[in-house]
Amino acid sequence: MTQPILEKFATQVEVEKLAIVRELARKEGRLLQSLVDEALTDLLEKRRRSQARASIMEAYQSSHETFAPLYKKLAE
Repeated sequence: MTQPILEKFATQVEVEKLAIVRELARKEGRLLQSLVDEALTDLLEKRRRSQARASIMEAYQSSHETFAPLYKKLAE
C-alpha cells in the first residue's frame, strides 16, 4: 500500500477544543495529526452519505408528477 502524500496546513481552533483533543491524543498514545485525519475522514464520509444520489432524486421528481396529491395527503 502506498503512503498518502501529506500537505501541511494551518488553521485556528478554539483553545478549549484544542486542549481536549491534545489530551485525547496523549491518553490514546496517538499523534494529534492522526486525530485530525480521523476527524476529517469522518466528516467527509458523513457528508458523502448525506447527499442524495442523483438517480434517487430523479425517481422522486418523476414520481411527483403522478403522486403529488398522495404526497400532500401523507404530509398532512
